[in-house]
Amino acid sequence: MDNKIVLYIHGMGGGGDSRIPSILREHIGPGVSVIVRTYSFDPEIAWGQISSWVDELRPALVVGESLGSLNAIRIKGVPHVLVSPSLNAPLYLGYLAFLALIPGVTWLFDRIYRPKEGDRQRLHFTFSTLRKYRALRRAALANSPSSGSGDSFFAFFGTRDHYRRSGIVSIRTWRRHFGGEDTYRVYDGTHFMEEEYVISLLMPKIRSLLSEP
Repeated sequence: MDNKIVLYIHGMGGGGDSRIPSILREHIGPGVSVIVRTYSFDPEIAWGQISSWVDELRPALVVGESLGSLNAIRIKGVPHVLVSPSLNAPLYLGYLAFLALIPGVTWLFDRIYRPKEGDRQRLHFTFSTLRKYRALRRAALANSPSSGSGDSFFAFFGTRDHYRRSGIVSIRTWRRHFGGEDTYRVYDGTHFMEEEYVISLLMPKIRSLLSEP
């Protein structure tokens, strides 16, 4: 197999040193390069960055994690594999936008959701940034099968994903836009896919899709 590029779109607060793509790079073997880069928390800036990477790298497949799944779905013409896709997170972030107008709220959320040290996405919860997330969701779902997309999509959901209780992660929403049980798999883990499932589920799915003509 010729070397193929997998572009990994990290989740909120993730980045170039995120855990899952690091595991993939270590174990996926020859013939596949997993590329992950840190992008802006501002959806408009992020899409400009990600679009330029797609033009540069010409990925054979895209993986999206959590909130990053929305940007991954927007990329057209490639297979998509999603880990804990947070399809409804932009709705919640949109609601938070008006709270960010209250003095001190942006500072509070910036402290609560401070990323780990390293090559990580800087989070800054301003009104101008948060109000763009609903548009990001609309743009992503415009490339879903429910809107006529011919791209392929497959998702993994954890049984112990605490974001499913709030609806931020929703299998029902996934089924509405992407199809039935053949389009996703539920594993016995959390929102942050454990290493054993990265190796036993995610990696084989990626390699299987890459081997298809």
